[in-house]
Amino acid sequence: MFEIEFTVKAEEDVRYFRKHEQKVILDTIEKQLTWEPNIATRNRKRLDPSDISRWELRIGECRVFYDVNEYTCIVKIKAIGYKVHNQLFFQEKEFHI
Repeated sequence: MFEIEFTVKAEEDVRYFRKHEQKVILDTIEKQLTWEPNIATRNRKRLDPSDISRWELRIGECRVFYDVNEYTCIVKIKAIGYKVHNQLFFQEKEFHI
């Protein structure tokens, strides 16, 4: 079982969403990342080296970026954003990949 930790940035990012969306995001994070967060699935994928993180969890249009430390069993949520077509946004600011 993995422990889930949020960076300050990720906490700010999640507060950007509406309450209902926050609940869906947080529930899905707990459900998807508590067990085997480092196994790729339809909604989880390993990213090529990037500035954000090594892993991405897709929740509808929302994207959760996280890293996994297998030795300490900690999943660190680094950022939470959303996609519109091929553009990624964090709190209404576009992120260029």
